[in-house]
This record gives sequence, C-alpha cells and structure tokens, in this order.
Amino acid sequence: MIEEQEKSAIIRLFHVYRHYGSKNALIDITLDVFKNEFLFISGHSGAGKTTLLKLMYLGESVSDGQIIIDGMNLSRISRNRIPYLRRNFGIVFQDYKLIPTKTVFENVALVLEAAGVKRRQIQKKVRSVLRTVGMEQRQKSLPPSLSGGEQQRVAVARAVVGDPKIILADEPTGSLDSDAADFIFDLLKRFHTRGATVVIATHDRELIKKAGDRVVHLTSGRLETPSNI
Repeated sequence: MIEEQEKSAIIRLFHVYRHYGSKNALIDITLDVFKNEFLFISGHSGAGKTTLLKLMYLGESVSDGQIIIDGMNLSRISRNRIPYLRRNFGIVFQDYKLIPTKTVFENVALVLEAAGVKRRQIQKKVRSVLRTVGMEQRQKSLPPSLSGGEQQRVAVARAVVGDPKIILADEPTGSLDSDAADFIFDLLKRFHTRGATVVIATHDRELIKKAGDRVVHLTSGRLETPSNI
C-alpha cells in the first residue's frame, strides 16, 4: 500500500526552506501529497501554512530544496511555462480575491478566458459550476453585494471551473459562520470525489476532527509527523 502511494504522489517536497531575510518561515519541509488525497495542513497563525501553499503554485519561490508537481520540477521550469503549470491548480484564497467591479459570472469566467476556452463553452461551464455552488441566481451580482459565505462560494466556483488536478484552499472557512463553513467544506469534498487532489490550510481543529482525513502540522515553520485526527 505504501509503495502504491509513493508512486501516485502528485506533489512532492524535498527539504524545502523559505527565508525572509533572517527569518525562517519554512524549515526542512519534506512531504508527499498523493493523487486524489484530501489533506489538511494545520497550525497556528504564522506557522507557515500560507507560505507553503504559495510555494506549491509558484506564488513564491523556495529558498532551498525542491518541489515537484505532477512530475515537473519547479526549480527547472521556465518563466513562460509558469501559467501552464498554474492551470493544474484551483486556488481558494482566505480573502476571496474577487474583482469587485465584475459580476459573479465574470469573475468565474476569467479563468476560462485566460485559458483560451471558446465563448460558448465558457457560458455553459460557468453556469454549470455556479449551479453546483448554489450561486446561479446571483450570477449578475457584484461581489460587494454578497455575504462572506456567498463570496467564498464564488471563490470555490472560480477555483474549480477549469477542472484543476489540485485544489489549494487557504483558511477557506476561517471567516465564515458554522453553516456557511459547512457548506464550503461540503463543496470541496464534492470536487474531491470527482477526482481532484485537495489541500486545505486551516487552524480549525473542529473541522479537521469532523473530516477525519490525513493531517500534517506546522509549528514555527517545521513539519511534524503526519497523523489522523
């Protein structure tokens, strides 16, 4: 069983460090994330969770070590290949990062437009994913008119509309009430069952306990032994 998991790792980190001047944000991180896994990265604020996610999608570069995504070594990828690599990812940000002057539909459609998808396909796919997240009736609304839970639904829709192999979610339920948080978590679980690998950075211990999936824990930039909580 272990050998099968090693062969199916889609994200591999080897002795990864991230420094900011004299501060060590991440220290000697070695980790495998397996295909179609639902993985939690836990830890208190400032432990390095967000930094670790950023390194995975090349939002930042490692100071030392190597990261391999679906067989591609990030340290050897050329700059013009980075946008193609990022198409493997759907990213759910803690602060949503929706464009306030664009409608819900337009925010989600941007991902497909950037990938060169034909207009007719964009219309069909965006409506489908907005229906899935329960936001089809708000597709003409602007983000400032939405609640926090609704904005996070749109953020999830944007993350998954391109059928990414990997979904990275940074504290996706951190600022939501319990009902909205449960809805977002159930959405991520639904896309996981469709084949995506999901990595969630969170400090929400109750969410982790309820889920029962594999957990790795960061403490002051160091990775503790993986466990099930």
